[in-house]
Formats: sequence, C-alpha cells, structure tokens
Amino acid sequence: MEYDSNWQEKYSDMIATPAQALSHLKAGQRVFIGTGCGAPQELIAAMTTRGRSVTNVEIIQLITKGEAPYADKKMSDSFAINAFFISSNIRDVIQEGFGDYTPILLSDVPRLLDSGILPIDIALIQVTPPDIMGRVSLGISVDIVRSAIENASLVIAEVNPNMPWTHGDTQVEVFDLDILVPVDRPILERRVDPPNEISRKIARTVAALIPNGSTIELGLGRVPGYGRIPQVVMEYLHDRKDIGFHTEMISDTIIPLIESGAVTGAMKSIDRGKITASFCMGTKELYDYIDDNPLFSFRPTEYINDANIIGKHKRMVSVNMALEIDLTGQVCSDSVGGRFYSGIGGQIDFNRGAAKSESGRAIITLPSVNREGTRSLITCTLQAGSGVVINRASVHYVVTEYGVAYLHGKSIQERVMSLISIAHPEFREQLFREAVEARYLRPDLARFGNRFMMPVEESIRATFLMEDGIEVSFRSIRPTDEPHMRDLVYNLSQETIYYRFMSRHQRFTPRQIQDFVYIDHRRDVAVVGTVPEAHGEQIIAVGTYYLNEKTNMAEVAFVVRDGWQNKGLGTFLFQHLIKIAKRNGIAGFTAEVLKENQRMQNVFNHSGCNVTSHLDEGVYSFAIKF
Repeated sequence: MEYDSNWQEKYSDMIATPAQALSHLKAGQRVFIGTGCGAPQELIAAMTTRGRSVTNVEIIQLITKGEAPYADKKMSDSFAINAFFISSNIRDVIQEGFGDYTPILLSDVPRLLDSGILPIDIALIQVTPPDIMGRVSLGISVDIVRSAIENASLVIAEVNPNMPWTHGDTQVEVFDLDILVPVDRPILERRVDPPNEISRKIARTVAALIPNGSTIELGLGRVPGYGRIPQVVMEYLHDRKDIGFHTEMISDTIIPLIESGAVTGAMKSIDRGKITASFCMGTKELYDYIDDNPLFSFRPTEYINDANIIGKHKRMVSVNMALEIDLTGQVCSDSVGGRFYSGIGGQIDFNRGAAKSESGRAIITLPSVNREGTRSLITCTLQAGSGVVINRASVHYVVTEYGVAYLHGKSIQERVMSLISIAHPEFREQLFREAVEARYLRPDLARFGNRFMMPVEESIRATFLMEDGIEVSFRSIRPTDEPHMRDLVYNLSQETIYYRFMSRHQRFTPRQIQDFVYIDHRRDVAVVGTVPEAHGEQIIAVGTYYLNEKTNMAEVAFVVRDGWQNKGLGTFLFQHLIKIAKRNGIAGFTAEVLKENQRMQNVFNHSGCNVTSHLDEGVYSFAIKF
C-alpha cells in the first residue's frame, strides 16, 4: 500500500499529542477503547493521566490486550469499566466488583451503539497512515470499532505506520476522524501458549468432525489451564481440502494451515476465496502476513456475526469453548459459580448460524476436569450463579478429551448417558449416581452405579477393511448404545439367535439389553463393530468376554448381524478380543457352541491358540488357552 508521505503536513490541523487529544475528556463521559491488539496504548496512557482530574468516566470495550492502567482499583473514582467481553487485563477488577460486564450477543453490539441506547462521547482507536486517496485502514481490528467510529461524538486515532493495511470493509476517510495522534511503536503481540496434551487431544477429535470443503469459525474463549482450544484445531487440518474461514478472530496458527494448501475458500457459499474475519491477534509474523494481502477480508461484527449470513455457508462448522456444562446440555461459557470470567461473544451467533447451515456442525469443547483435576466440568447441575449461554435446546456437539456427545434432538436420558460417557473416568460413577437421584435416569438403572461408564484403554479401538472397501470400526460398548443394541438383537434372524443364545424363542427384556450395554470395564470387555449411517452409526457386530477371577479364564461370545456374516468379521473380532485379553493378563477363553454351529467352531479351532473341546448333549465346551 502506498501511503501519503506528506500526510502530517496535509492534515496538520488535525494532529495533536496524546495529552492534547485527551484534554477533551470531561467528567461523566463515555469512552470506547479499540479492540484486541489494536488497543491504542499511548492514548490509553494519556487518558489515565487525565483521569486524575476527572471523575465518573465510563470505559466501553470489547476485548483488549496490553496495559489497562485505568482498571486499577485506585482509579475507580475516575473510571468505571463496562466490558462486553472480559479480557485478562480487567478480569480481576471486575471479579472484585470494581468494574461491570454487559452480557450481550456480539452481533447485537453495533445495533446497541447505532440506536443511541449506549451513546459514545469519545472513541480511542488505532489506524494506518492515510493513503494518497485520503483513506486510513482500521488494520487488525474492525469488529465493533467501525460502529464506534460512526457513533462517537469525538474520534481520536493513533496513526501508526506499523499497523497493517487490511482489505475488506476497513477503510475510513481521514475526515471521518477528528484528531490524529502520530505514533511509531510495534503493534501489540499476543503469543499463543503451547497447548497441553489434553487440549491437543480435544483439538484432534474436533478436527475429525470437520470435512473437506467446510467453512470454519474458531472461537476466542478459553478455559484456565488449557488455553484457547479452538485455535489449536488448525494444527490438525493440514490434510484437508478447500477449507474456508468465516470467523471473528484469526491467529498465527492460520499461517501454516494456509501454506499447507488446505485453505482455499473455494467451497464458500459467499465471500468465495476469501478468509473473512473481524479482527486478529497474534505476532508480527501474522501482521506482516495479512498486510495488504487480498486473501483476507476484514468485515465488521454486524456482518461476521450475523447468524443468517453464517448459516448461508454450506458445511459451516463453529468451534467454541465452555467453562462448564450440565447433564441436560446447558452450556456456561461466560461465568461459573457467579464469577464472571469472559463473555458471550459470538458463541450464540455462530452456534445458531452453524445449526442453520446445510450439513453444518455446531461444536462446543471443554476439558473434562478443571486444571487441578479436582472438579468435573461436566456436572449434574450447574453451580449456583453459573450463567447459561447456550440453552439445552440449542446445543449440538460436545467434545472432551474422552470423545464426542451429540445432544441435539436427544432426550434427557440420552443426553445424560452421552455426557457421562465423555466425562473424566474418575467422576463417571458419581455423575451416574447423581443423575439417578435427580430422576434424569430411570431408577432401575441404579444397579449399574458401581460400573465404569466407559473403557479406560484407547487400544480397544481397531478397524477392519472388508473386501468391498467398507471400513468397520471397533470400539468398546457405551451406555449410549442401548438403542443400537436393541436394534441389533431385534433384527437377528431366528437361526442367528439360536446359535448365539441357544434358544429358538429368545425374548429380550429391557433388563437383558441393559446387561449387554452396562458392563464392568474393570473386569469385562464388550466390543462393538460399527459402520456409519445417516444419523450416526449402526452396530453390526458385538464381541464380549466375562472374566472368572478364580480361574483367570473368560467366557467369550460374539455375534454378527445377518447380511454381514461370512465376510471375515467374526474371525477379526475374535482375534481382537484375544489381543485385549492377553494385554489384560487373562489366561484364555471358554465358550459353549451348539453342535450345528460349524462356523463358530471353525473360528475357534483355527485361532492359532491351544484349543480343546468336548461334546455334551449337543453342545461343545471349548477351552482356548493363550
């Protein structure tokens, strides 16, 4: 971008020092401060100095980085903070009651300013130098800054040659500003803390939910001790094709993703080929990368956060964070236990938009426990004072380091089972008991309260590629599999039922199906083979073993759905159960097989193990030693 080298001379009557500019500040006025790393530091310092001679100045801001000296409790007579989003530099003063927080959808903030409900006297912002056409760029922070400029009575702008010139809806006529304050200092930087293994595991799981051609939003929320998990997701998308972005914030992690070739925006429904965002926070490397780069289009909040625009994108995926979620699906993300931590931001906007999108996915992430490991972040009931940001009717995907729970359209009991299944293992039994006591679960399920809700080993997972190219995924059975198990057993042929259960008139009661699903994973194993279907997955095979602790031998049994038999699934499943049992130190298997069930006998006899059997009244009793 070609700047006007004579701009200071051309606009000399608009130029002032920071102190001269802030001399206009009067008691009782309302001041807006520019967003994120675009917060004008020298104007903030001058305002704070001026604050010693004024009182009752209200500070309006979204999220700001850098120093916030006006947030000192000693300055509370001079400055009252009112934040739309609580950033780290003002969190303590707000939590101590010396500042205020306005909970609002980010998409509604420009309307709040435009309507005059929240009039602004002074806007403090940061821009580039003017170009030869007399325009400046808002650079890295457009968001609600443009609306603040349009509505403030007095606009004071730091003019900084280090601010990147950005494309999109970022240009402002110089004469739409009132005072220009030349500065020459590096733009504030924000380095992302290295994610821990739990954050990485969540990010990998989320990435698996993002298909080629998706348009993505990655939220800016964070959980203490885990950082901004949504931003980590980009590290696991390098093998994707035609990824697009329509998001509030971008950070340095987008650069290697672009360089990998994964980001083209070619499948975006609108703004095709563009990365659309409203602000960015990162390092100088990022600022240099976006400077005069037409790939990026920075747009104001009223566009980026419009749920109708978001929903126009096909395969729109929103990824945001929660601080806490209860077993019915209520999501808390701005506060816990009455302590305000961050803000609503764009979470609801993008959750709604992604839910409207064709093939879209609205995803909420959170670690299973707090950073000390002393409290589950999945709770039976929310802590007193915790605020619900996404209600239980609007939540879709929830992801922890233990997996994915899909809640939309699910009953309370299904939600409870799904969320307990992705809670930390140490808290699952407690959550299960609390859910029964709360009548979220049927009272008859209380008998399963002493059993683990999920396996503890990733190594139970396996895949089997069939000759026709279909991939069957094997995993441990889950409490949420009860309806799938019901579907399986009620669709078995009479012959398969006879061979598996040794009865031609097997009638499956709810209790029997529950016994298939709720097993003690400390001792027993149940593995299911699944294939994808339109709204989840279908169970096509089940293998179990039940340990006799006195003999250290386990009774084994498995069944394959009709239509999937004679394809090698039974043999693969049996060999997989053998590997699991050996790893658990089990000496071998026992099994009973009808004389007519020749296929099962062949699986056992050709297993490569030490196999003995004897026939008694038409039933073979097998002993399979490892």
